[in-house]
Amino acid sequence: MGFGEDFKWGVATAAFQIEGGYEDRGDTIWDMFCRKDGAVQFGHDGKVACDHYNRYKEDIKIMKEIGVDAYRFSISWSRLMPDGLGKINPKGVAFYDDLINELLKNKIRPYVTLFHWDYPLALYRKGGWLSPDSPKWFAEYVKVVMDLFSDRVSDWMTMNETLCFIGLGYGTGVHAPGLKLSEEEVLLAAHNALLAHGMAVQTIRSHAKTKPNIGYAPVGEVKIPSTPLKEDEAYREMFRVYDPHYWGNAMWVDPIFFGKYDDEILSAFEKGKIKIKTGDMKIISEPIDFLGVNIYLGGKEKQKIGFEQTTMGWEITPEALYWGPKFYYKRYKKPIYITENGMANTDVISSDGMVHDPQRIEFLRRYLSELKKCADEGTDIRGYFQWSLMDNFEWAEGYQKRFGLVYVDYETQKRILKDSAYWYKDVIRTNGRDL
Repeated sequence: MGFGEDFKWGVATAAFQIEGGYEDRGDTIWDMFCRKDGAVQFGHDGKVACDHYNRYKEDIKIMKEIGVDAYRFSISWSRLMPDGLGKINPKGVAFYDDLINELLKNKIRPYVTLFHWDYPLALYRKGGWLSPDSPKWFAEYVKVVMDLFSDRVSDWMTMNETLCFIGLGYGTGVHAPGLKLSEEEVLLAAHNALLAHGMAVQTIRSHAKTKPNIGYAPVGEVKIPSTPLKEDEAYREMFRVYDPHYWGNAMWVDPIFFGKYDDEILSAFEKGKIKIKTGDMKIISEPIDFLGVNIYLGGKEKQKIGFEQTTMGWEITPEALYWGPKFYYKRYKKPIYITENGMANTDVISSDGMVHDPQRIEFLRRYLSELKKCADEGTDIRGYFQWSLMDNFEWAEGYQKRFGLVYVDYETQKRILKDSAYWYKDVIRTNGRDL
């Protein structure tokens, strides 16, 4: 069986990580965070990034060469609406118009993420995700996007990795906006973000000009059973609430599909005297069409001494791309897209001018083989988006971690297709037949 005939092979990026073009957008919390001493490695920022804002045609040409038929990218809220609300930036509209049109011209289907962490600074100063108005702010922005682009775009993801932008941004403070709040404040921000997701779904359904395909892209640790007999145990562990605002999958996905929080989380809400308004859970659980899952981490019962890892220090666990989709599909019964998966590697330009990355090829071969096995056994998997098209700004890590299929020389902005890009091209050509 393998991957279906309509399986989407894609690459993924995010606006702040690649666009640059700082002069033509409003400030975001990540701009603020980059200005904070010691917050981002080497004081790097996103003002230029990969200069995709000016080089998008070159980058789409590269996508065409690789052979992808889908591209997942995010819209920068502050590029479209510099203050988060009100006035629309015509340069921002022109950029996304041109980007979408160029993708369609090259027969590459756009999959748009509406929020990928770059919250407008002007709205953060009004309370950000702690404000009771934040869901309405997000819905207003989403309506603008629908009015402008939904005549050509049908595939939408509301948010990327709520766990990270709330848990790491408001809880641990290692990501923007760099806050270390109390548990009750983090829970409040989490609830508002989930409510914003639901209101966005309502807005898309009401205002999209073409029939929408709506999803959501969380991230979480996949639990890998040590033996087939422990499958049920791993499943329960994967959806158990460990900590209300970090790695518990149940916190971030269950409310969207089941319309309720786990009892442990509800207890934390009650302890913090946070009221869930009548109708909130109905909004949060507005029906969506697919679940996008970002899979990087696989938790094993016992870690090997000297385990294989990427340059992020993450253990290489190919089985995560088998058990993750399988468990998510079993629980939520919606088609699955792998919206992110990839590795950071020590990539260098060799004396022949090429970038040879056999580690990434082997990583992808092993992970995609597991995904194929999962599809073979009946999990409804609709597509795979490799993270990432190109090396880029890796958040608090700055530009030191290279995830791309394409090498970027940040001094010259020269792009070089790595060996893995050509390998992926062959995978796409054969629809993963020879993995």
